[in-house]
Amino acid sequence: MQKITRRTMLAASAAFTVAPALALAQSSKNMTLVVPFPPGGSTDALARLLQSHLQTRLGRTVLVENKSGAAGSLGAAQVAKSPPDGSSFLVTFDSHAVIPAILEKPQVDVEQDLVPVFLVGTAPYVIAANASRPFKTFADIIAASKAKPGSVQYASVGIGTLGHLAMTLLAKKAGVEITHVPYRGGGPAMNDVLGGHVDLIAGSAALVTAQLGPNLRPILQLGRERLPVLKDTQTAIEAGFPDFETLAWWGIFAPKGTPPDVIASMAKSVREILSEPAVASQLRETQQMTLVLADAKDFGTFFAKQVSIWGQVVRENNIKA
Repeated sequence: MQKITRRTMLAASAAFTVAPALALAQSSKNMTLVVPFPPGGSTDALARLLQSHLQTRLGRTVLVENKSGAAGSLGAAQVAKSPPDGSSFLVTFDSHAVIPAILEKPQVDVEQDLVPVFLVGTAPYVIAANASRPFKTFADIIAASKAKPGSVQYASVGIGTLGHLAMTLLAKKAGVEITHVPYRGGGPAMNDVLGGHVDLIAGSAALVTAQLGPNLRPILQLGRERLPVLKDTQTAIEAGFPDFETLAWWGIFAPKGTPPDVIASMAKSVREILSEPAVASQLRETQQMTLVLADAKDFGTFFAKQVSIWGQVVRENNIKA
């Protein structure tokens, strides 16, 4: 029988520590990062950023597959039905938390069929106006809406998205009616606002700040603190809506039943990739993202809160996809 010494105990401990890091690399199967939205959006950009780095780190082929439709539930359902062996992960966006409330018969139970792996980061939503409109503050929008209910229109990237839900909640708190004009994505929504066809847009900071200029004016940001690029724009809290916050977020999920060491391995790999200064800087600059880098447990707590908050808004306002 081998004698147990302090050296053998330390060796065993070290082996246990590195095991999660090897869990993904030891698989001979390709890894697929499923994005439940069309190519070109922020989630797709994040997945493709991770793809190249994961492929190099793990020494295995990593693919990105765009599976859009049904408010992101088609891609989520595909991952949920995949083998729980580290070969398939969902890289998704904040609207994932709204699926249970917005769809009558979703193809996936996002709280039971998938498990949180990693919360990448967050960014505030921003409300902006076509620069030809007279609105300089959200108080101006409220005044115009009270004078002529429904006359002010805003674009969002779709029914049940957080931009839509945040504006619904703000209008309700302000006691006004603001007309929603939903689009299939940020590009079409922004084009119509820039073209003067719609007054306002409620979108992620990345979508809005990229277009600020002669044709687009920032009105209100929905984070707790002002972004450096929007240092002269009020937050909703400063505008008189206590504790009001709406954050875009990006996260990674795996099929239910995925072994803990595989989840830990993926989280470790993603954390190390996103902690590289060049990568972190890229996400901050292109997405106005605050990197959170939270592992499965903390992400699970955050996600459950998001499901509760926005599910309540959907139900109370009878919003349907």
